[in-house]
Amino acid sequence: MTPEKLADAGLRLAQDGPVVTITLDRPEVRNAQTPAMWRALAEVGAGLGDEVRVVVLRGAGQSFSAGLDRSMLDPSGGAGGADGAETVASLLALSDEEMSETIDAYQRGFTFLRDPRFVSVAAVQGYAIGAGLQLALSCDLRIATTDAQLCMKEAALGLVPDLTGTKPLVEAVGYARALEICATARMVGADEAVAIGLVQAAVPAGRLDEAVAELVTALTAPMPGAVRETKALLQGAADRNLDEQRRLEREAQTRRFREVAALARQ
Repeated sequence: MTPEKLADAGLRLAQDGPVVTITLDRPEVRNAQTPAMWRALAEVGAGLGDEVRVVVLRGAGQSFSAGLDRSMLDPSGGAGGADGAETVASLLALSDEEMSETIDAYQRGFTFLRDPRFVSVAAVQGYAIGAGLQLALSCDLRIATTDAQLCMKEAALGLVPDLTGTKPLVEAVGYARALEICATARMVGADEAVAIGLVQAAVPAGRLDEAVAELVTALTAPMPGAVRETKALLQGAADRNLDEQRRLEREAQTRRFREVAALARQ
């Protein structure tokens, strides 16, 4: 995507060698999200090359993302918002099948972050609410500032989390805690988020960039294939029995031995 198209969708993209940084760039509305942003994220994800090893996702300004732009829920705007922009309210004009297909397209703006070719890191400052928390949960790892506030807000609007956040939330904190967080739509502070496994670390706001940079350096230090194979093994481990996981470990290790040996002969 061109920088102009990204800007129209409220995004910025930068690449430094094997590290891609995606910035939600609507600080005037605390990086509230729109369907256009979700579709653009999906397009960005589809365009990432095999050289990418780490994707960092962050928000401009004081917040990661305050969630869905509430204007997107206003049914008075009809099928489109300002300048005919796609809105969430426009889903009401669709059949059930069409609505499901449209939400599937939105979800692709989140699922690409789970690609085993790279490790994704969310740098969470300020608010990560609703779709904002789901976007952070789509990343493999999350570092938050000590003043961060996280919330799965959908239930308070009569909705459910539908942007792929439910599975990683359960994986991170367990079923009972995930249900409590979603059903009450309460705020989770940074200290609690670390304690329950929702984020991996919390640092002072002034240290967020440094902490992310340190993590990126550590993630790019091993051979790319080792990290990719390990991520793929861990992603599906909970859904496999031991024999299946053992088989996949053997196959992955065989590939690693072959590549390491080939490099040593060069």
